[in-house]
Order: sequence, then C-alpha cells, then structure tokens
Amino acid sequence: MEVGEAKAADPQEPVTRKGYLISLKTGERTEIRERDVHGRCRAVTEFEKLNRIGEGTYGIVYRARDKRTNQIVALKKVRMDQEKDGLPVSGLREITILKKCKHDNIVNLIDVVVGKSLESIFLVMEYCEQDLASLLDNMSQPFSESEVKCIVLQVLQGLKYIHSRFIIHRDLKVSNLLMTDKGCVKIADFGLARLFGLPSGPMTPQVVTLWYRSPELLLGSPTQTTAVDMWAVGCIFGELLSHKPLLPGNTEIAQLELIIDLLGTPSETIWPDYTKMPAIQNFTLKKQPYNNLKPKFPYLSAAGLRLLNFLFMYDPKKRATAEESLHSSYFKEPPLPCDPKLMPTFPQHRNLQHNSTKPTVSTTHQLGLSVPELPAVSDLLGSLLKKSRME
Repeated sequence: MEVGEAKAADPQEPVTRKGYLISLKTGERTEIRERDVHGRCRAVTEFEKLNRIGEGTYGIVYRARDKRTNQIVALKKVRMDQEKDGLPVSGLREITILKKCKHDNIVNLIDVVVGKSLESIFLVMEYCEQDLASLLDNMSQPFSESEVKCIVLQVLQGLKYIHSRFIIHRDLKVSNLLMTDKGCVKIADFGLARLFGLPSGPMTPQVVTLWYRSPELLLGSPTQTTAVDMWAVGCIFGELLSHKPLLPGNTEIAQLELIIDLLGTPSETIWPDYTKMPAIQNFTLKKQPYNNLKPKFPYLSAAGLRLLNFLFMYDPKKRATAEESLHSSYFKEPPLPCDPKLMPTFPQHRNLQHNSTKPTVSTTHQLGLSVPELPAVSDLLGSLLKKSRME
C-alpha cells in the first residue's frame, strides 16, 4: 500500500510525489521506483515554445525546448475546435497509432502534455530540421537522382512498416515528410491515419490532399487500402524528380483530367471496378489513349519508368505495394541511392521565416491548391529561387 505522497501546490506543476510501500511482515519501507508510478501528464509549461513551424491536418506545430532536458522537440497542439466531450477521435487515433510505431522512418511520439484547460492538449514529438515542401520551395537546384532514390527508399521503408501493421496514412505528401540534418526521412502527421481490416470497411473518400489523391478516391470509392498511400508515393516521386508538383489540380474534375493527360483514360479492361465507382456518373471523362510518363520524364531509365507505372496503376488491386517497390531494380542501378548521412544539409527555412504572417508555399502544399506568387519577404534569395522554380 502507498502511504506517503507529497502533493504539488500548483496543479500545473509536475508530479513530485515520493511514494513508498511498507512491508506488512517486517514494517520496512521500500521506495516506489519512478517507472512504476503512473502520475499525471506533464504540463506544457515545462516546454518553452521557440517558434511556430507549421500546421498539420489536425493541429498547429511549434518548435520547443524541454526545460527539463534542454532537448529541442516538436510540440503539436491538438485541435479541439469542434469538441465538447473530450479528445477528438482524430487526435486519439494519432496518439494510438504513433504509440504503436517505432521505426527510423516514422516520427517518434515522445509524450502527451496538457495545458491549464481541457482544450489544451499537446503531442511532444522528435524535432526534424526540415520538411520536404519547404526544401523544394527554397532549394537552388533540384535533388540529384541519387538523392531522390535515397528519399523515396526511406519513405517506402516507413510505409512497409505501417502497412504491415494495418495502418493507412491517408495524407501522404511532401509537407508531411520530415528530414533530419543527418538525412533521415520520417513520415509525420497521422491525423487522418486509420487502422484497417481485411476485408476493408467503408471509409470517407474525402481524405488525402487533392494533388496526391488516387483516382479511386476521386471517384468516391467507399473502401480504402494501402494503395491510396502508394499512389501518393508516385506523386511524391515525380515531384522530387521534376522539382514541382506533378498533378496540381484545383478541383476534383481538374485533378482527374491531369491524371488522364498523364496516364490515359481508364477503362474496364485495365480497371475492372472502374464503372462501379460511385461518382463515375458525375463525370464525363475525356478520351486520351496515351501514357505520357516517358515524355514527361525522358531522362528516367526503363526501370524508373516501370516503377512509376507500377505506382500509378489505375486498379488499386494491381498497384505496387511498398515491399514490391523496395525490390525494384531502379534502386539497384546507377546512380545508386546515396547514403542518408551523405545527403546535403540546408538552412532551416521554417525557422527563418516564422515571423511572416503571409501564407507560404508549404501551406499551399498542405491545402493542395494552386501555388500563388510569394509576397515580398525578408529572405529575398529564397523568394527568387521559389519564383525561378515555378517558372
């Protein structure tokens, strides 16, 4: 039995109890080890917010310092706008899923901390210096093909891990891919992630940012599999190669037209369930019989084109899985993927520009909208590079 406990004066202060057990046989006291004490959550006041670095699907993200350890962390505030009865299901899913995941290419959830009100709940995650959206917007030159292979391989390794645990990310895009200064790529923002079973149950198709949304989602498919993540990998792969968004549609019909321009019009021959899609009656798709991946990427090898085509299969049942993609011969031919530790380092643009109140291109990456012209910012060089990239 626990008989000793020093109560904290302030409810926001960390738990400081020093409990102990008394032996009924000998009367001796045994101090309770720290790891055996299940106390309250840590308070967010134990973290110093340094700057705002982004906004995910379901929360604002800050760079912060843990006052106890001086560790730099990412502090994500869980959105509670519509909630009156506890934690929103999206936040609960993210916490549950991240607690299940321990992998080098998945962002690590360190802790859950609270503020003074029930609406203040924060996820404490490892801090990564870059996100790929900010990098692509500010790089002076594109990633080399060797570096692209290194990034895509790490994304595939992370996806293989979560897919093997029956988790679909459902919001894969460049702004949700983080990179450390040691070149380690990590999949982040699991606010839309879901556990799935076999057979898969119905889920809302209104997920995945528009630019990365697969055709079955655009056509209203009620069931989702890991194939929706693999289509997004194809979009990310093409974006890294061309240094600009591959399929930047403004509306769902515009997105479908861009997909058809690139891959040709789908048919029952290549996608047997095509005519069964719920929204197919709402669209009249134009006829375009050609696959234009080779003209789009003339410098890509035959193995690279095969991988892209495999990722862009219209039929989700035939689309490449993460494990199959990892065995692609594209990653075994020159130029070979570079070692993550040899990836170049970059300025931390998210921290340099955190005072700007105007929307950035990273924000538009998250929304999936057309990229507007950047306003004048103090970082003139970054602005000029962005303009050059879009032209």
